[in-house]
Amino acid sequence: MQVLTKKSLPLGGFAGLTEHRLVTDRRVFGSHKAPNTFDGIGNFVYLADAQFNAHGETRLHPHKEIDVISIMMDGRVSHEGSLEHGKSLIAGDAQVQRAGGEGFSHNEVNPDNTKNRMLQLWVLPDESEQPAGYKHYTLKSKGVTRIYGGNKDQSKTFDSKTVIDIVRLPAGESISFEQEILAYVSHGSATFSDENNSFDAQDGDLIRSYKTEITSTSDVEIVVVSELLQNTF
Repeated sequence: MQVLTKKSLPLGGFAGLTEHRLVTDRRVFGSHKAPNTFDGIGNFVYLADAQFNAHGETRLHPHKEIDVISIMMDGRVSHEGSLEHGKSLIAGDAQVQRAGGEGFSHNEVNPDNTKNRMLQLWVLPDESEQPAGYKHYTLKSKGVTRIYGGNKDQSKTFDSKTVIDIVRLPAGESISFEQEILAYVSHGSATFSDENNSFDAQDGDLIRSYKTEITSTSDVEIVVVSELLQNTF
């Protein structure tokens, strides 16, 4: 088991936001990989826990051949650009923007007078030159919401052998994973146990482990990234 704590990393940012970057995979960032950050798993290559300043924005910027996943934790954010222009996210929403071969440009804006909080993940697509696309999700109040991969039915999720699940558990409940996972505790606390170790995790902890049981010690929300087990895709 490996653990990375958000508080151990420097606070960076750009334009109208500040962020902690926890995953900066060398396949994308190369020599610019941020010190002490994790590499990803499967095609997952980037994770940032960001706060937009009041009325802060990223400014218009492009993406190509990357899938951009945004998970809203607190407050709101509005998206302007070539995919779902004007679409807004509130706490409990997630969106996936597939840039594909044609690419897209967007600006992310905090419309409010207070800071917000948003997680952003990047995943490399399994195949290049796919068309750009957009999907929106409202997370279940309890249980598992799959927002990426693991399904050939693209009406539900974009196809990928890399899977992203949002797990919400009330205190005292458990969930298990047989495969290797990268799990980010985005709210609350939980105990992670594998064959050799146990760790009491809280908001801001990123855990890499294998054959893992997660037991919530408070109401908890966890972003779990994994690869599909063989013969399940």
